Amino acid sequence: MLQSSTQFPKNPTINDPTSQTPIKDIQTIPQLPIGQNVPRKDKITFLVNSLTDILDNNKEAVYSTLDAWVAWERDFPIGALKNVILALEKENQWHRIIHVIKWMLSKGQGTTRGTYGQLIEALDKDHRFDEANDVWKRKLGFDLHSVPWKLCKLMISVYYRNKKFEELVRLFEGLEGFDRKPPERSIVQKVADAYEMLGLLEEKGRVVEKYKDLFDEKLKRKMGRARSAHNRKPGQKK
Repeated sequence: MLQSSTQFPKNPTINDPTSQTPIKDIQTIPQLPIGQNVPRKDKITFLVNSLTDILDNNKEAVYSTLDAWVAWERDFPIGALKNVILALEKENQWHRIIHVIKWMLSKGQGTTRGTYGQLIEALDKDHRFDEANDVWKRKLGFDLHSVPWKLCKLMISVYYRNKKFEELVRLFEGLEGFDRKPPERSIVQKVADAYEMLGLLEEKGRVVEKYKDLFDEKLKRKMGRARSAHNRKPGQKK
């Protein structure tokens, strides 16, 4: 009887008898979850494009897009979402940023002062002052002893743009109550302007006098640059 000339390997594999990987070793091959092999940058770009393509810009559509995007992630992609928010900021997509942040907070993620600051800024840029003020008072403004000056400066600017001068000086006086000195001249200038708009000229003078060193420092820097330029030899590089 003739014997078949076909020779099977000693360690055949699934669906491919010519493969070099034995069946017993199949389980050792790492199986990547769907989407895991997609570069992070491409994931962020995809989500930004998906969000900006939502024509009606409604909450449900944005939330559904975000839910689908994170469905295959093993861990909540907080870092990637922060990059998404930054990308949307560059395109002035404030309404979508609000939805993204609120969705993230609804998942119990990103509950930091920085996130609430981003939400306040987006609400203000989206002409939703009352909501921005509510977030400030509920999440940040109750702790003027420790809330960072960066966020205080943000809220002072929000009050200033919206002509809420009484709220502005109340916030500043609350910070003064904790002996917190403003780090920038621009903050003092807004406070002084607010006092003036309220007809409180004595208070304006008090603030300007109390923090005059901030104004003097700017003048000194300007004079220093002028002096350096004057003393520089002709043809000498800056």
